[in-house]
Amino acid sequence: MREEPIRAPAGGAPEAQPHGQRPRARRGEGERLREEILAAAERLLMETDDQEAVSIRAVADAVGVTPPSIYLHFADKQDLIFAVCERHFQRFDRMAEEAAAGAADPLDALRRRGRAYIRFGLENPEHYRILFMTKPARQPAMWTPERMANAFAFWNHVAAVQACVDAGLIRAGDPLPIALQLWASVHGITALFISNPDFPWPDRERLIEDLLDLLVRGTRPGG
Repeated sequence: MREEPIRAPAGGAPEAQPHGQRPRARRGEGERLREEILAAAERLLMETDDQEAVSIRAVADAVGVTPPSIYLHFADKQDLIFAVCERHFQRFDRMAEEAAAGAADPLDALRRRGRAYIRFGLENPEHYRILFMTKPARQPAMWTPERMANAFAFWNHVAAVQACVDAGLIRAGDPLPIALQLWASVHGITALFISNPDFPWPDRERLIEDLLDLLVRGTRPGG
């Protein structure tokens, strides 16, 4: 049987695509491309454990687009990397909620959330380093304090403190200062473990439990 010739669609011949690159996105596919860019950047960050090794070119190649396509969705490399960490930390929020689900009381739930925070930071050191240990000058301009707080569900932490206040398990008062004190403490030990892994730490798990004991005692009424 004789094959029919391939005919170009109305309006002219289809635009040829460079080898290895995907066709231009159709209307409405921009959000899907953005998700693919984020997934590729996260995969590269986890494989290398080094944000310096994640370039726009490498991400573009992994997705099958040109570098300018990345800039349609992200202002620059730092904006992309921070967005990756933001999405990654959404998993922390789920982890913290799951950890608190089996708690005996609100104070036990708060303690479990603190342990989950430290564990998540130690299991994801580069993501943690980027979000919380990067100099402000290197952070994207659009990364406001509000966006940073939302990135790791800080307000859920404040709500957990408020639940303890309401139950009479933590001294009465504004929960925000107490939440900040607790965060500063668990951040401190997490950052120290990440930045000084060769320090002669005693048993790490014991050190974490002792710190959480100290924090709990310090927040109790009259503590």
